[in-house]
Amino acid sequence: MGGLGVLVRKEMLEAWRTYRLPVVAGLFLFVGLSSPLLARYLPEILKAAGGDQFGELQLPVPTAADAVAQLWKNLAQFGAFAAIILAMGSVAGETDRGTAAFVLSKTASRGGFLGAKVLAIAAVLGIGTILAVAVGWIYTAILFAPPSVVGWVGLGALAWLGLGAWAAITFLASTVTRSTAAAAGIGIMALLILSIVSAVPSVAPVTPGGLAAPAIVLATGASVALDDILIPVVSNAVLIGIALGAAAWSFRRQEL
Repeated sequence: MGGLGVLVRKEMLEAWRTYRLPVVAGLFLFVGLSSPLLARYLPEILKAAGGDQFGELQLPVPTAADAVAQLWKNLAQFGAFAAIILAMGSVAGETDRGTAAFVLSKTASRGGFLGAKVLAIAAVLGIGTILAVAVGWIYTAILFAPPSVVGWVGLGALAWLGLGAWAAITFLASTVTRSTAAAAGIGIMALLILSIVSAVPSVAPVTPGGLAAPAIVLATGASVALDDILIPVVSNAVLIGIALGAAAWSFRRQEL
């Protein structure tokens, strides 16, 4: 892991100068801002747009749980695409331009090179997730009632872990294929396949989508069984570990 500290600073500086960090932060900030607002005013918007078409239909009264569910849904959708975009060119772009060979010709090791990219991607996604959850909590407290702070911290941690799974899969594809387009395609394909698979109740807990149920329950302040949290957390952590381990194994055997 030689040169890790220097390379992490370089990656974060590059993320700032190329606007990846500001754009991701802005996207997640919008998600955190809009989710409680949409949950609160969606029934009124539907009534205003539908007019007499709804007749006597009584729409349910929005609650803080609706804001939580909306926030998770938006994070799972927009956040997953942000994770894929951040990871798809992380290694492939460097090897294609020849900058990877230049960096590794210095004192940096291959482990440090990959480790710095992983930490930078995790940091950018973490900053975005913190912004989304913090702003979402504030607006939920204003529009509904102050929710559980601890529960929302758990929501943010589980959301960050789920986004890390999509980033790790795409990172592996970026390393193995050495193609940004191929890595993006594999990341999106994995997102579609695992999203479909997560609809199966017996399989859902071991997919990134399996983090949704315990995260939403935690954020609403209810208690969650240990197994309901432990199984998806361990499964996604193992998925991330396997993907990153395979990426490191492949990168060490590549000719740059």
